[in-house]
Amino acid sequence: MTDFLFELPESKGSTLQARIQEMLVNTILAGHISPDTPLPSGRKLSLQLGVARNTVVLAYQHLVDNGFLISRERSGYYVNPEILLGRSQAIHLKSEDAAEKAATQAPALRVRVYPSRERVIKKPADWQKYRYPFVYGQYDKELFPVADWRECCRDATSISSLHASAGDMVDRDNPELVDQIQSKLLPRRGVWAKSDEILVTMGAQQAIFIAAQLLLDNRDTVGIENPGYTDARNIFHLFTDRIALFNVDREGLIPDQRLNDCTCLYITPSHQFPTTVTMSKQRRIALLALAEKSGLMLLEDDYECELNFRNNPTPALKSLDQSNRVIYIGSLSKTLAPGFRVGYIVASSEFIREARALRRLMIRHPPTNNQHIVAQFLKRGYHDALVRRLTHLLQERWEKISSVIDSRYPAEIHLPLFGGSSFWLQLQEEIDTRELLNRTRTKGVLFEPGNIFFSRGDSIPYNFLRLGFSSIAPERIPEGLGILAAAIGDY
Repeated sequence: MTDFLFELPESKGSTLQARIQEMLVNTILAGHISPDTPLPSGRKLSLQLGVARNTVVLAYQHLVDNGFLISRERSGYYVNPEILLGRSQAIHLKSEDAAEKAATQAPALRVRVYPSRERVIKKPADWQKYRYPFVYGQYDKELFPVADWRECCRDATSISSLHASAGDMVDRDNPELVDQIQSKLLPRRGVWAKSDEILVTMGAQQAIFIAAQLLLDNRDTVGIENPGYTDARNIFHLFTDRIALFNVDREGLIPDQRLNDCTCLYITPSHQFPTTVTMSKQRRIALLALAEKSGLMLLEDDYECELNFRNNPTPALKSLDQSNRVIYIGSLSKTLAPGFRVGYIVASSEFIREARALRRLMIRHPPTNNQHIVAQFLKRGYHDALVRRLTHLLQERWEKISSVIDSRYPAEIHLPLFGGSSFWLQLQEEIDTRELLNRTRTKGVLFEPGNIFFSRGDSIPYNFLRLGFSSIAPERIPEGLGILAAAIGDY
């Protein structure tokens, strides 16, 4: 018998039996074990891996049941030759031949656009290892409603739910999820919509992309806030170079006559991204009047609407729309979790019809099992309870940061007056927050330099920063801000 050296893969959350199965499947499909060579006995492999013999035997039997192994009496377990049928054999070139071929035959990349060249927000992948992570929009495991979510996931694995989710929905959405968006999420924002005016998307990001692709070509001008949402700006750049930048003040975006030349305007009126200011009602009414007169389409990204705990909730711009000029975009990323990618578009039935057809060409529809789980989460009131809990917790953190900034930071810093989950700070002009981050990172303090939110140009300021507080423990806030204040004071 040939001796095999096996090593269990590291897989958090998996049972020993599952890890043994994963190890053997990978080895079999890689062709490392010949079908005429017996695998180690259960006793021998258990000793090698340091696990119970029964665990190995159960893993072997499971692979027999799934057709990976065959059991021969008094001989042992062997790879089933049939499992390897239909698999192409890799052609291995000598290393020198491969290098020569790569150098002489590598084709030039020919694509129409280069998204990788755009400026994007970057966060360290290991941000959770930092003691003071003032990063924005990230998942906080301490706040996630694990028990409620598990309950909804268990229900999604019932036979009836599995059968309903496994089928091809083509371009349709889970009707329960659409109903919950219609009856629970939108009324909180003063928005009322019919079911054919709602489309589920893979987060707000896909919603913005769909709207841009339907509305823009290279002859169109799109208006955006400056500073503004970086990924939205990059999406628009894929379709047109005609970008009109509109500055922001205490009342939100500052409109001017250039709006008459725009096909659409992307705005974040409830919590301007990233300054957090809320657009005044007067400006909203003026924008809607201009849109109706000029044919301008308004893309409203209501990305952090539920987390306004400093003022009475301001209804969405869409709630004032009487002529279907507003395309409303929402998501659950800032309340439930960004990784679940649940978003939606609300617009006229005619626009949604085209958006649905375009989405079908992209992904057909978001995974129906995920839609079912989220629908149950909303239906049972768990999301409403989560928003209420988040609001209290974030307000506590907001007040901690506000009190420290008031007492320890230079007077020149701009202090926002609204809620949400971030602060937008303006430091002295001589401070470059990119360099400031390099100084504080070594002491465990992360934040986001603000220059990335401004469009390219000679006038990009480097003395702004954003402090997110959705993922930092409240007790660490004063100490982290103290380190940041000391670093600012060194200038």
